Amino acid sequence: MQRPFLTESHEIFRQSLRRYLEKEVIPNFEQWEEERHVPRSFWTQLGELGFLCPWVDEQYGGMNADFGYSVVFSEELEKVGAGLVGPGLHNDIVMPYIDAFGTEEQKKKWLPKGTTGEMISAIAMTEPGTGSDLASIKTTAKRDGKDFILNGEKTFITNGYSCNFVVVVCKTDPKAEPAHNGISLIVVDAVDGAVPGFKKGKKLNKVGQHTSDTSELIFEDCRVPADNLLGEEGKGFYYLMDKLQQERLTVAITAMTSCERMLELTMDYIKQREAFGRPISKFQNTQFKIAEMATEIQIGRTFVDNLITKHMAGEAIVNEVSMAKWWTTDLSKKVSGECMQLHGGYGYMEEYEIARRYRDVPVASIYAGTNEIMKTIIAKNLGL
Repeated sequence: MQRPFLTESHEIFRQSLRRYLEKEVIPNFEQWEEERHVPRSFWTQLGELGFLCPWVDEQYGGMNADFGYSVVFSEELEKVGAGLVGPGLHNDIVMPYIDAFGTEEQKKKWLPKGTTGEMISAIAMTEPGTGSDLASIKTTAKRDGKDFILNGEKTFITNGYSCNFVVVVCKTDPKAEPAHNGISLIVVDAVDGAVPGFKKGKKLNKVGQHTSDTSELIFEDCRVPADNLLGEEGKGFYYLMDKLQQERLTVAITAMTSCERMLELTMDYIKQREAFGRPISKFQNTQFKIAEMATEIQIGRTFVDNLITKHMAGEAIVNEVSMAKWWTTDLSKKVSGECMQLHGGYGYMEEYEIARRYRDVPVASIYAGTNEIMKTIIAKNLGL
């Protein structure tokens, strides 16, 4: 399938990344899954080879690359395993906040080391009692001279355990009306012991995506320099809305890649597995299931690639991206179930990749805004 936003340079980038993953990551991935840990060397190697944040300006260590490189990066890591979401979140979800809204001093502090892999980033939105309803967050940041004092708790934070700095979504004006006008973004240095009043909770024990660390973050009278305010005070909600288009598009990209990988695995399996004296690929039910999945995956790929083209052209496609996010992540759950069924009992064994995919993909319908929230956004934009 021709993809107009990808050039020969993108494909060279893809081949280089794939060679690295085949040599250094794939042979170790099962061990990382078992240990539920990705070594720090993985990040620094990605940085040394130029795979982290290639879109960053050259003066901060990047290559001024377009979003097509981010697409390639997300796809190739997803092919290895859905648990490798940490670098993609760092690359294309968190670091763009620093680039778009940071001061020159903030950019110099965090962009270069984020590009080399010396620093890992995270963003802290979700709280124990607040998920997709960002206006209801309880974490506060009160001004005290040249500092902010943060109090609150965040949970389900990807890269939360390994991060060196985190963009914290908080209320600098808890009495603001409407409530979202009181939200600000403050960057907290997250090296253990570096900031009094801040601590990382334990790694959370997830059903899947074991190679991405997820944890709680706790702020108890955590004092942070006011210079760490990202952008303007009270504008945080609008900054989040500005960047959620790319975040949700990235989720759709990885969902479609996962669907394609699961179909590929299943196609290989059904041609080799025999029942009643012939490959199960010769049975009509199997053929119909494969035909249905292949059709829906092709439809999804066409839609998502069209949105990538529009996003790279700078178009506002919030509604379409909301559609893509819910539909592709629901599709990935459907495909994982159908593909596991076609693997029979072997599909339920951990030694088969489809089993891991089956437990890894469901959470994508929850993070980056639940699919129910996506439908609410769509309905509102349709005038309902």
